[in-house]
Amino acid sequence: MKKTAKNPPLKLLGKSEARFPSLPDQKTLEVFPNRSAGRTYWITFECSEFTSLCPVTGQPDFATLRIRYVPEALCVETKSLKFYLSSYRSTPSFGEDVANRIMDDLVAVLKPRELHVRADFSPRGGIGLSIDAVFPDGVDPLE
Repeated sequence: MKKTAKNPPLKLLGKSEARFPSLPDQKTLEVFPNRSAGRTYWITFECSEFTSLCPVTGQPDFATLRIRYVPEALCVETKSLKFYLSSYRSTPSFGEDVANRIMDDLVAVLKPRELHVRADFSPRGGIGLSIDAVFPDGVDPLE
């Protein structure tokens, strides 16, 4: 595929780069033009192997992430999203902070119509944790 004004250069796609960033940074998220702008459709990503670090114990927290959004002008490139999410492996954060930061970073980069991040963290001490971070405010994530 030729690089044109319609196809911005993607730095990760097609490269065998295997070093993940050490910290989450929205600059890792690469985008491309939505060729179906104006149409309402959902894009969904499932990440069943998400990990972050508990900020108190330093132990890994395991979660399944589900990211859904209605794009406007831009879509996120999948490999860059994988690299971005992998950077949380070495980032001490509470689950609530993780879900909201991912939502904030994606909204800042994509400017979507709607975006929903669902984080289902594996139980610790018999208690599981689910977080729904939603853009824009007021949208019911369970509808």
